[in-house]
Amino acid sequence: MLRLHNSLTGKVEQFIPMVPGQVRMYVCGITVYDYCHLGHMRMMVVFDVVRRWLRASGYAVTFVRNITDIDDKIIQRAAANHEPIDALTSRFIAAMDEDGAQLGIERPDHEPRATAYVPQIIAMIQRLIEREHAYVASSGDVLYAVASFQGYGALSGKNTADLRAGARVDVEESKRDPLDFVLWKRAKPGEPSWPSPWGDGRPGWHIECSAMSTALLGDHFDIHGGGMDLKFPHHENEIAQSCGATGHRFVNYWMHNGFVNVDDEKMSKSLGNFFTVREILPRLRHPEVLRFFLLGSHYRGPINYSLEQLQQADAALGRLYLTLRGLPVVAAPVATPWHARFATAMDEDFNTPEALAVLQMLAREINTCRAAGRADEAASLAAVLAELAQPLGVLQLQPEVWCRASLPGEGDCSEGHSDADIQTRVDARLAARKARDFAESDRLRDELAELGVLLEDQPGGITVWRRR
Repeated sequence: MLRLHNSLTGKVEQFIPMVPGQVRMYVCGITVYDYCHLGHMRMMVVFDVVRRWLRASGYAVTFVRNITDIDDKIIQRAAANHEPIDALTSRFIAAMDEDGAQLGIERPDHEPRATAYVPQIIAMIQRLIEREHAYVASSGDVLYAVASFQGYGALSGKNTADLRAGARVDVEESKRDPLDFVLWKRAKPGEPSWPSPWGDGRPGWHIECSAMSTALLGDHFDIHGGGMDLKFPHHENEIAQSCGATGHRFVNYWMHNGFVNVDDEKMSKSLGNFFTVREILPRLRHPEVLRFFLLGSHYRGPINYSLEQLQQADAALGRLYLTLRGLPVVAAPVATPWHARFATAMDEDFNTPEALAVLQMLAREINTCRAAGRADEAASLAAVLAELAQPLGVLQLQPEVWCRASLPGEGDCSEGHSDADIQTRVDARLAARKARDFAESDRLRDELAELGVLLEDQPGGITVWRRR
């Protein structure tokens, strides 16, 4: 039975979908004005796994992840680049898709863009005005009246009185309350705008997600997710808007993934420890290493990024691939104790570190079977290992492909030597062994070792190799 942490209650709760066998899930996506950074990718991997496990558990999942393609930062970046906004957003949407594909992230069922939902946004703002949750300010903006919604602060645990006490002194005079936030921004010269009952303008950021989620999933749905940094004010404002517009509950379960730290400090541009996915991937043997690293910490907690952590992820993932190497592909048995252990981990709030530990224990059992000559049992368990890895999105390569992938960077002497070149030397060494020319065989082994190539002589006169 699946249990998940609900940010709204602060408790791990049994998951009960609104419609048996079906799950509707919305995740706040990316504001596309730059390349995806590690924090973005953690969010995308986390909810990719959530979706995969829900599906593996028998649910039909409708997954929506939006794109914010109109925003102050987008407008400012396009102006700084002297390029049209559409050109900027299209370029970074394509880059986001490429980065996601590299890490094996499946595309959502729906990927709405804010600019395509302006009519729905306007309609929701109109309902809020009619229900006296919003007003047209003297500035020409439309603002949400926070005091009109009694439940404000429930998600983030913030008290409105404390928030008002800490509000800036220079609050806009057009606001009735310093906590009120913008739903519709009056048009400014040179900025994109759309016609509305309140004059030309554009949506505020918070209202975009309320309109898109309800348009695609209905007024009330199962799961809403995103990064911890969105809990306040973005998700708090979403609740106020959506509940205010409909008069009833918005979402049953709220999920938030934790922050990314770099060498034990929170990742931020101001500290200069800010990494895009495109900066990280060239350092890795394969993008799957980054995915494996991100799954190595529980999604709700912080994760510490460092080269040492990536190296540990590479080694741990490599051990799993080496376990599968050379074993025949057979059908996996069903309902083994390993399936049960894995499900227990994933059903307890998507505990991926514990799920990976189950895979490592299973790999040790497979290697024990191989060493004892129980080849059929080893192959059967290897099929279970490959099957259990699917909801995590790892072990997606052929083991031989992994073993022959080089580790980029200084110190990898095998980089620049093709598989064919290495195989020629391996074959020459094997021929020398068969000719009992052990001096030449040892010389070639040493030469390959200097290139960072490790050999494994197997029964039957077979030698396999891998890059260190």
